[in-house]
Amino acid sequence: MISRSRLAAAALGAALLLGGGYAAWKHYDGGRAHTQAELYYCPMHPDVTSDSPGDCPICNMHLVKKEAPAPPADLYYCPMHPDVTSDRPGDCPICNMHLVKKEAAAGGERKSQVPGHGMVTLTPEKQQLIGLKTGVAAWRGLARTISATGKVAYDPALYSAVTEYREAAAARDRMKRSGWPDARERAAALADAARLRLLQLGLDEGQLAEAEGDSASFENLLLPRERAWVYAQVYEYDSAAVKPGQKAAIRSRAWPGRDFYGVVRSLDPVLSGETRTLRARIETENPALELRPEMYVEVRIEAGLGTALTVPAGAVLDTGEKELVFVMKDGGVFEPREVRTGRRGGDYVEVRSGVSAGEKVVTSANFLIDSESRMRAALGD
Repeated sequence: MISRSRLAAAALGAALLLGGGYAAWKHYDGGRAHTQAELYYCPMHPDVTSDSPGDCPICNMHLVKKEAPAPPADLYYCPMHPDVTSDRPGDCPICNMHLVKKEAAAGGERKSQVPGHGMVTLTPEKQQLIGLKTGVAAWRGLARTISATGKVAYDPALYSAVTEYREAAAARDRMKRSGWPDARERAAALADAARLRLLQLGLDEGQLAEAEGDSASFENLLLPRERAWVYAQVYEYDSAAVKPGQKAAIRSRAWPGRDFYGVVRSLDPVLSGETRTLRARIETENPALELRPEMYVEVRIEAGLGTALTVPAGAVLDTGEKELVFVMKDGGVFEPREVRTGRRGGDYVEVRSGVSAGEKVVTSANFLIDSESRMRAALGD
């Protein structure tokens, strides 16, 4: 009769033998499986593999042949309507444009940060085919020409207010030597009130100083003189760009093709509630007295807007919900960026966020790239 200790030792030896044999078999078959075309595995124990049919040494289940993954199907889409897709070539049912084959995304390409838009990769040949052009984000001086209507000033009310201020200022100066405190205070109060009235009418401190001097300097408010005042009505959306000291060109229909040149002297402090305009006072040369009071004129003001980070105006694509630019990266990758724009001047627009100086941005073919970008996002690229 076999003792219990001998039975236990025999069982342990059998277990070790079975385990070692299975490990060697798995290592042998697993190693061969990497070099064979066909591979079989146990559905219950996926680590058990073989290059030929058979049974699992653990559970005796039949090994199952592992099928090679099916190659991805081709996908075609409409460049104008990215939601229209097909698994074969054809035409778009909406616009009849030929469907374009979707190219596989480049490996390692990072995801877009703009919802609803994906990264786009274009070969140099495709870039040339669609006429793609780029510009550079850079710090530039912005300037724009502001157009306004106006007329040569005829302003008896302002002339009267100037006269009143001059007389009140003279009376105040005389009363400074008076021994009557009440009289001095009243004279000073009248001068202050007249001064405030001129400020409300749009005169600046320099013009107030002139108002205390020779009255002849304001006669051009009533009659033609060698210097004329022009009142230009600047629209509210342009008003922030107009500043004293800016140059202006003035043209009257009475003198076709003739420009008179002046300088913005002051701006009214209050916007007109009826016309939503701000009145700019422009002083211009009028040596031959050709500009006469109440003549209607057209005014162009050269407004410098300072230096700002800008991109070409054609780079900004307004979707109605947001403004986008497409930044060109290495390898022909185009990244959509949401931007916040500011002032516009000439061919450039200020960008307050979204791009950095030196980055290349797309300035033409934006709509085609935008369409491709939307398609990429719709397909989950």
